[in-house]
Amino acid sequence: MNVMEIIFNLIGGLALFLFGMGFLSDGLKRIAGDGLRKLLGKITKWAVMALLVGAGVTVLIQSSSATTVMVVGLVNAGLLTLKQAIGVVLGANIGTTCTAWLVAGMSIFKISLYALPAIAVGFALQVLARRQKTKHLGQILLGFGLLFIGISFMKDAFAPLRQSQDVHAILIAIGDRPFLAIIAGAVITMLVQSSSASIMMIQTLAFVGAFGTDWDVVLRVTIPFILGDNIGTTITAQLAALRTNLAGKRTAMAHTLFNVLGVAVIMPLLYSGAYVMLVKAISPLALGQTTIMVHIAIAHTTFNVVAAFVMLPMTGLLAKIVTKILPAGKRARDEMPVTLEQHLLDTPPLAIQQARREIIRMSHKAKEALDLAVRGIAEDDLSALRGVMRKEDAVDEYQTQITQYLVEVSQRQLDPDMANELPVLMHSVNDMERVADHAVNIAEIAERKIEHRQRFSDSAEKDLTRMRMEVSHMFDNVLMALENSDQRSAERALEHEEAINEMQSQFRGSHIRRLQSGTCDAMTGLTYIDFVNNMEKIGDHLSNIAQGVIYGGQWGVEIPQEKQSADADPPNEPADEESL
Repeated sequence: MNVMEIIFNLIGGLALFLFGMGFLSDGLKRIAGDGLRKLLGKITKWAVMALLVGAGVTVLIQSSSATTVMVVGLVNAGLLTLKQAIGVVLGANIGTTCTAWLVAGMSIFKISLYALPAIAVGFALQVLARRQKTKHLGQILLGFGLLFIGISFMKDAFAPLRQSQDVHAILIAIGDRPFLAIIAGAVITMLVQSSSASIMMIQTLAFVGAFGTDWDVVLRVTIPFILGDNIGTTITAQLAALRTNLAGKRTAMAHTLFNVLGVAVIMPLLYSGAYVMLVKAISPLALGQTTIMVHIAIAHTTFNVVAAFVMLPMTGLLAKIVTKILPAGKRARDEMPVTLEQHLLDTPPLAIQQARREIIRMSHKAKEALDLAVRGIAEDDLSALRGVMRKEDAVDEYQTQITQYLVEVSQRQLDPDMANELPVLMHSVNDMERVADHAVNIAEIAERKIEHRQRFSDSAEKDLTRMRMEVSHMFDNVLMALENSDQRSAERALEHEEAINEMQSQFRGSHIRRLQSGTCDAMTGLTYIDFVNNMEKIGDHLSNIAQGVIYGGQWGVEIPQEKQSADADPPNEPADEESL
């Protein structure tokens, strides 16, 4: 086999492996449905349960990166605490070792023999099946087949390395320098974006004899690559966390910190030779017939299991360390609800006032998100659009925290007026969160407009300016109604909502006339209509809040000064733009 054939087999086999793994993972996730996300969201306070669920989910979807990214998303949404998330991540590290065992099983049970039939059956199910679950089963079989075909190609690519003494010397030289091997393993994993793929490459190289035939030497030089792989796999979560809130970033950092600390703990055992001896001692117990691939799988599993159970009792400490590494800045503190004080729950009138105050702050954040989105579409301002998602994330956090607080208040002894007001407050929170969601929709519409260089006609621009102003005035009246218990402002907001509904009807007619006259093309017209519809929906949600002020709430209760949180903004003074 010449060099060109080796390269083609290597890159083609790796691509098939990654594609098959992704296909398999996607099929498993589709069969499981939203149940996985709901299961993760219901993690109990017990760290062991979080670990088991993390391991189980990762085995099911065959991707620790997918599990970790899912966990980052749940923390970002406020459905998991940082401590719970750490337990799930520890479990994901154990679950990901399943792939190494699949690869090892190939070397013993000749699983690759069934790869082509699996592809054939999977393809048939994908094409011929009518039920979606059967199609997903076909996708899983197809993914398995492609995965093992890819491994087979890579094994063929690596086979000539058995006779190359130069390759042996290079690989052993790198492996004999553990820190260099750890860096190499981390870099490979970061490049291929799959810890399973990088470990499979190490297993395949070892199987074809690229590290030599002395298993003691092979284990000594391959284990550092595996340790580096565990560090490199955390890059996926770090990338996912770039667009999350502070809690999501802390979760990704906890994943990285845990794997780095785990490697640091194992290194003395590796230098002393004790780790290789432990792997050799376990191997005969795992399977009666073993290969070097099995030994490497055992080394990988042992590291993750030992590291997880060592760190499991310290998840609280790890959470504190991560919080110290990534402290909340001024902007993050401003975007977090800071006046929902637990000690006021036993005094429901004060607790409800705290919640009202946070709803007002939440409303200002939603207004800021909408203003940025509208500015982005009006001025083609991408810098404004980048801030919309951050504001919407803050609004989501407010929704989670306020709703949970109101649920806790509802469990106290309440007088009838307070009991009637709680549902109104909860509905107001949900409506304001939906306003922020529509602001994100408008930001996406603006991005589409900018990307396709769309320009509205002069008459369309005038229409949109009228609607923007109407929605802005309505929002201002809703804010005044919330802040001052001002029913007249709430009534004015409802008047604006009627005007917005009329505008929507008028603007659709204007849009049709422009299309007929040729002054507007279809794609730009679609952008125009999407914007109008989202603004009208915002008016609907603001109308619900205004009606809540008129009919459902007593917003004028004052909290004694000594009870107020020192960090809270006054209800009628939103945080200044610079601090955001």
